[in-house]
Amino acid sequence: MGEHRTAMTLDVLAVAAHPDDVEQTCGGTLIRTAEMGYRTGVLDLTAGDMGTRGTPENRVDESAAAARIMQLSWRGNLRLPDARLENSLAARTALALKLRELKPRVVILPYWQARHPDHYRAGEMGYEACFLAGLRKLDPDSEPHRPFKILYSSLYADVKPSFIVDISAQFERRMAALLSYRSQYGGSQDGAAEQGSGLFPAEQEIRERLGAIARFYGNLIGARYGEPFVVKEAIEIGDIVAMPVRSI
Repeated sequence: MGEHRTAMTLDVLAVAAHPDDVEQTCGGTLIRTAEMGYRTGVLDLTAGDMGTRGTPENRVDESAAAARIMQLSWRGNLRLPDARLENSLAARTALALKLRELKPRVVILPYWQARHPDHYRAGEMGYEACFLAGLRKLDPDSEPHRPFKILYSSLYADVKPSFIVDISAQFERRMAALLSYRSQYGGSQDGAAEQGSGLFPAEQEIRERLGAIARFYGNLIGARYGEPFVVKEAIEIGDIVAMPVRSI
């Protein structure tokens, strides 16, 4: 697990702006997917170097610890500039080449609207890189690859999900993965952290907030905890008798 192991084919790759983003938005789904036997991975675009707490090295080390909890087959970081993420040709191409390398069938991106510019730019870059990765002439030294499916993690977006994944059995491990980021979610460790303490709720508050959100989405499908996703295309149903989630 790590950037040195990229000669593989992934079933699912989640792309995020910062370390700890996927742990909040689709970590339970990644755990559940890995438990089903699929190869899962995460590509963080930045190391969170503009964050109030911690250092880029802290964040990358913590992301490796979280990756073990989530049973990822691979995790890497492009080390693009945090809080200055730009959908430039160079950044798109770097991401497209990584997609050609990892060959994921499914890519999970951040929802295309968000408060943090890095988040919506990550979604925009991810979509365009997925397209570019399929162009044969993009790079003569790699084979073209275009993911079959793009999902948007919509946990923090005020939109109706296309579908929700039941993560009831994975929720506690998702929280453990998130709380691996001690530089972000631990107690104050220095003066800089203290200055930003209003931005960082206590651990119990984090548990309650994320638990409430996951309970809300879980309730929509009759489960304890859920994670929502949006797709832009129609979803095919082959067996209407076996469709889950009752109507009345």
